[in-house]
Amino acid sequence: MSDKPQFTLAELLIVAASEAWRDNGEVLASGLGIIPRLGAGLAKLTHSPELLMTDSEAFLVEEPIPVGPRGDYVPKYSGYMSFERVFECVWGGRRHAMIGPTQIDRWAQTNLSVVGDYRKPKSAILGVRGLPGNSINHINSFFVPNHSPRVFVAGEVDMVSGVGFKPERWIDGVRRDLMDIRVAVTDLCVMDWQGPGNSPRVRSLHPGVSFEEVQEKTGFPLLKAEGMGETPHPTAVQLDIIRRLDPHDLRATQLKGNPPGIRPAA
Repeated sequence: MSDKPQFTLAELLIVAASEAWRDNGEVLASGLGIIPRLGAGLAKLTHSPELLMTDSEAFLVEEPIPVGPRGDYVPKYSGYMSFERVFECVWGGRRHAMIGPTQIDRWAQTNLSVVGDYRKPKSAILGVRGLPGNSINHINSFFVPNHSPRVFVAGEVDMVSGVGFKPERWIDGVRRDLMDIRVAVTDLCVMDWQGPGNSPRVRSLHPGVSFEEVQEKTGFPLLKAEGMGETPHPTAVQLDIIRRLDPHDLRATQLKGNPPGIRPAA
């Protein structure tokens, strides 16, 4: 019997998400949603202790706060972080957020507003919220729990909520050097837009997933990154931290069925 730790797909994705914040320096780490938030917390408690983190209200904390009911847990506060100060980080480029867009296209443009024609949409979602300003001013990554052509669309997203690398969308004279898109962590792979001309590529495949499956479920052509391999498995230490940050196992509710992290042989 193998002595390697067993893990779920959610735990694999948390570890993959945590790598997005590696070597970021002292930036505000914002994981929007359970898995991105746990990824940011894991990053701070392992490879990137310099990350800044809030209690999601108005204070900086020394360590990530567990998700769900806290019981007798007392946060370790380290400073005041008003909304005004959050925006100072945003406009100054000192933030890296991992968000969950409804649609993403080949240029890494994102949509979280409407599906279909904007004037008569099939469905209305969140609206653009703060994404236009956030996406043009600081680092962003994406989390996609169900990798499919409905998310990674052919052509352009139905409504451009967040900027990407499509040149025609940029007005002359606007600074592009503040915008930075790092990775997309999905239930199949880890992607980026660091191919030639910011073309999308696959950096790693989750255990049991083929490149052909990822391409089939993506609406635009993908490249294989040099050295593309298997997404690293969680270590026992990482799993212990994840379970401490998520004592109620909320991570298991974020993926349909939350299957094992290593797919059984077909």
